[in-house]
Amino acid sequence: MLFVFSSVMLFSTEEVKAQDPEFTQFYAAPLYLNPAFAGSARCPRVTLNYRNQWPSIPRAFVTSAASYDQHVDAISGGIGIMVMTDKAGEANYNMTTVSGIYSYQLNVSRNFSIKTAIQATYVQRFLDWDKLNFGDEIDPRFGFVYQTLEQRTDNNKNYVDFSAGIIGFSSQVYGGFAANHLTEPDEAFIVQGSSPIPMKLTAHVGAMLPVAGSDVDDLDDGTFISPNAMYQQQDKFNTMNVGVYVLHSPLVGGLWYRGSFDDDSFLFSDSFIALVGLQKGIFKVGYSYDVTVSELSNVAAGSHEITMGLQFDCRPRKRRTRVIRCPQF
Repeated sequence: MLFVFSSVMLFSTEEVKAQDPEFTQFYAAPLYLNPAFAGSARCPRVTLNYRNQWPSIPRAFVTSAASYDQHVDAISGGIGIMVMTDKAGEANYNMTTVSGIYSYQLNVSRNFSIKTAIQATYVQRFLDWDKLNFGDEIDPRFGFVYQTLEQRTDNNKNYVDFSAGIIGFSSQVYGGFAANHLTEPDEAFIVQGSSPIPMKLTAHVGAMLPVAGSDVDDLDDGTFISPNAMYQQQDKFNTMNVGVYVLHSPLVGGLWYRGSFDDDSFLFSDSFIALVGLQKGIFKVGYSYDVTVSELSNVAAGSHEITMGLQFDCRPRKRRTRVIRCPQF
């Protein structure tokens, strides 16, 4: 019944709003958070992300991403490649994106650097019309027995999208800003020009604070506390994540709060998040669970997220290239 209701509502309204996929472990999806993170670890880095949101609702939202990035001295910056898929609903509404990123690093002083980046993305959206049900197919007594008169179009919608970002950082603090969908491309399947994607704005800030004499340049030895915050705005959707990581190699733990704002800037609680991770040598893995506390708590059953990453070693730097010290979870 939930699927039938959703299908009828989707095609009986003049306007439907949604927002971009979101990862709870946003620092474990650095290129998705901000393209300026490309090359921020200097050596080659591979990240894998999987999120199953509201698993008790069949095929609600499943998002996966994979990325590769590294710093390249010859171009004074970083390069990155990211592939993401997002699946939603019984109608196999799928989005696949492939992104290429270039970031430039400027060392402003001995203690502070800035990275800027531009990102180009090819997007393909797919909708399986044969798996959709419409209101005009329903007979009050016999159910879905009629042929729909709804207009069909091609299953695929393809377009190019652009994003940009900037990060400022020192050895212990970092903060950045990213803007996605700079040209607000149209994603409409039926009425062309009717569904521009609103620009998404992201601000994030954090710190890596050593405890008891730990060396911030060596995250594999010592104890660190890392408070972080992220704020996102896309059209009328506004969310805020605040929380803290505790790192004591090889273990990582974290507690987070996510809230959303209404049109009157009133904060509503969305979820509380717990995270555990393991980071040793070139390998890391993390798991987080979102405990839903909004009105969806009775049906959503929270959200699961798993991340894995490989941080490879590389040759000693030919020139001074400062790296961003953040938890990567």
